[in-house]
Amino acid sequence: PVKASNTRGTVTFATAGPGSRTTQIFFNTVNNSRLDNDFVPFGEVESGMDVIDRVYSGYKGTVDQGNLQSLGNMYLKKNFPK
Repeated sequence: PVKASNTRGTVTFATAGPGSRTTQIFFNTVNNSRLDNDFVPFGEVESGMDVIDRVYSGYKGTVDQGNLQSLGNMYLKKNFPK
């Protein structure tokens, strides 16, 4: 069970499931407690959160994981051009 919460500033490990060979590491830029049952935070940003906020500031909306996995950079360049 997840013992830490996906709060702003935590670094989290995610996987698409057993045997999927798909993993992601992401920074929580907002409180994401809804992810607590599935994704495990393993670290916390100690300094530089302002830099992460600036990097993520241009990306609104959600990522279609299926298209990201199948189309890769082509999907990213089309939907997240910055």
